[in-house]
Amino acid sequence: MGAGHDTVAAELARRAAARGHEAHVVDVLRLLPYGLGAGLRRGYRTAVRRLPWVYAGIYGAFLRQGPGPRPSGVPLARLAGDRLTELVERLGADAVVPVFHLAAQLTGHLRARGRLRVPSTVFLLDFAVHRQWLHPGNDRYLCLTDPAAEEVRRAVAAPVITTGPVVAPAFRAAAPGADRWRERFAGRAPVLLSAGAWGAASRPAATARLLAAAGWLPVVLCGRDERLLARMSGEPAAVALGWVDDMPGLLASCYALVDNAAGQTAVQALATGLPVIGHRPLPGHGADGVRRMADLGLSDLAPNGPALLAALNGLAPGSREREERVSRGQALFRRDALEYVTEL
Repeated sequence: MGAGHDTVAAELARRAAARGHEAHVVDVLRLLPYGLGAGLRRGYRTAVRRLPWVYAGIYGAFLRQGPGPRPSGVPLARLAGDRLTELVERLGADAVVPVFHLAAQLTGHLRARGRLRVPSTVFLLDFAVHRQWLHPGNDRYLCLTDPAAEEVRRAVAAPVITTGPVVAPAFRAAAPGADRWRERFAGRAPVLLSAGAWGAASRPAATARLLAAAGWLPVVLCGRDERLLARMSGEPAAVALGWVDDMPGLLASCYALVDNAAGQTAVQALATGLPVIGHRPLPGHGADGVRRMADLGLSDLAPNGPALLAALNGLAPGSREREERVSRGQALFRRDALEYVTEL
């Protein structure tokens, strides 16, 4: 779903290949029969972008923690069981690494029943842990933060390790493309607004106008949503961007990221040293993740326009607040997650 899971999988595969391993990235939704995976993706995308109240209900029923019996993801996930086990055997794989919660349900189910003969290490890439990530059959869990790891330990008996996020090396190095972006922004202070790969955002035009009126340059990441790109391109005070290949350079050139999902763009910003402000979060996991980041001191949470402007004004370059925020974000990156996959 979206691009965050794919980005993490691709980086883990790159690291594996660099160490002489043979890595294969598989979309678990493509393993589901009867076109169920494509239908699930379309339904999720429509709900998040057009019917957020529907997704909030689904999240509350299926994903959020709660007392009493709750629906499980196993019945859906196990429909992909035969295809995954056949693929593992054909490739001669030594390990499986789920980076999506439905995949974690599948591998846990197969491991518990002895059908998957190689270890499963789940990389849990959300700041807020939801229940569909958790299955006692998995061999190990890798988490972004210590509080997330504690939640997982309370739910499963498997070993749990805090590794921090997974990003490409370019996000933690000097970004040569930043100067090109600064030239494009012509000396104005750019504030990046992220709508994710699918262009899912609440009132981005209104937020852009608010920022512009306060003297900021709103730069809107529209992902692959051509309609959003066309709409935001009509905002005279904003810079609208489609899919961006040089994210390290763009992040390094900006003043702050206004984020609504606590996903991979927020993680990349933390790696780059760019402060993050949560504003108008997506329902469900987006809202939970944005709140969790703020609770950990990794971001500000701005519930309205005045709070957003106040948060931006409190992050002046060279200020103690900005330096502490950047330091906390970069301290997340503790260990190489791949080390805990290959040692099992």
